Parts: sequence; structure tokens; C-alpha cells
Amino acid sequence: MNVELWTALVLGLAGSLHCAGMCGPLALALPASGNRGVFVIGRLLYNGGRVLTYALLGALLGTVGGALHLAGLQQVLALALGGLMVVMAILVWAGQRNVAAPAFWMRWVTGLRGQLGAQLKSRGLSALFVTGLLNGLLPCGFVYVGLAGAMAAGGPVQGMLYMACFGLGTWPMMLGISLAGPWLAGRLRGRGRWVLPVGMAALGVLLLWRGVNADVAHAGGHGQAAVEMQCH
Repeated sequence: MNVELWTALVLGLAGSLHCAGMCGPLALALPASGNRGVFVIGRLLYNGGRVLTYALLGALLGTVGGALHLAGLQQVLALALGGLMVVMAILVWAGQRNVAAPAFWMRWVTGLRGQLGAQLKSRGLSALFVTGLLNGLLPCGFVYVGLAGAMAAGGPVQGMLYMACFGLGTWPMMLGISLAGPWLAGRLRGRGRWVLPVGMAALGVLLLWRGVNADVAHAGGHGQAAVEMQCH
């Protein structure tokens, strides 16, 4: 069961409105350079780092999903992920956005933000690339939606490609914010709140549909095999 890559691209494009509010301030805080060419290259490296982290996370989750696929649990995985996405979409839409995180998770996030702060004080191109890598690890509901799709993609390569497409979908918006500055971010602030629950629900319904159809196809295959046995 493969989730088409176009869904990842659409998720990224739609989710970039959400990204504008969540990661826009970080993109605006990137150190600037007086040289326009270096400035643009730095922003490209920053966004490239984000996409690389997404792709690596996709490969990791795709490996887990691939193992479940080999175990014959791909239908269970699709139904479980789809159901979880729909439930989460309903909770987010209802305003239940704040969930108490475990202490170890908060310590990790705090450490990650500290590392980001240290990188932002540097002005080299390598620091901008590392900032992008670390940015890809920040908690983000839309990234989690994409990773659910990567897990259902069927394997590490498929998961990596899925999240790479997701990251490329966010690229135009995030690159635009980092280049255009507060002018674009200010016009987008607060306009993407509806995107997260809609994206969750859409992917959840797609996964549920795949899971149900896999069951129908499986049953149909057994029925066809029985007819062939009777004919012989």
C-alpha cells in the first residue's frame, strides 16, 4: 500500500500557511549578510537543511512502516493511522491544541532550541544549513501528519521520498518569508489555523479508504481463488 507522492506535495503546499505562523519567526531571525548573493544562498541552505531532515525522518518512519508491511500488518497500519488522524483533526478543530508533553520531551525541545539559538548567533553559511537541519526537528503538527503518510508509504525509500516532497511543498512559502521578510509574514500571520485539522482529516480519510479497500481487495482475491479451485 503506497501513499502517492502527490499527497505529500499537497500537504506541504497547504501546510506552508501553518508553517508561516510556526516557523516564520525563526526564518525572519536568520542572520543577514550585506552581500545579496550570500544572503540568498544562505536562505537556500537553510531550507535545504529543513528538507533533508524531513527526508531522513521519513526514511526512519518508512522503515518502521515497511517492517509492518512485511509482517502483513499494512491494513492495520492504514486503519490505525487514518483513525488517529481523524480523531486528532476533530480535537484540533475543537480547540484542544495543548497536550501535556512528557518531561523528557520538554527537556529535549529546550535543548534543541538552545542549539538553534547558538546557531543563530553565527553568521557562516554552514550555520544556516545546520539551523535548517535543527528546524526540521522542532515539534510541528503538520510534520507529524506528513510522517504518518511516510510510515504508510511502504518502506524507507518511499518514506524518504514522501517527506522530501512534503518539504519541497513548504519550500516556496518558507523561502519567500526568509527573502521577503516581515512584509510577507505579517500578511500571513493567523491565516493558516484551519489548515492543520483539514490536512489531518484529509490524510486520515485517505488512509482509512486505503485500509478498507485493501480488505475488500483481499476478500475479493480469496473469492476468485475459490472460484478457480471449483472450476478445476
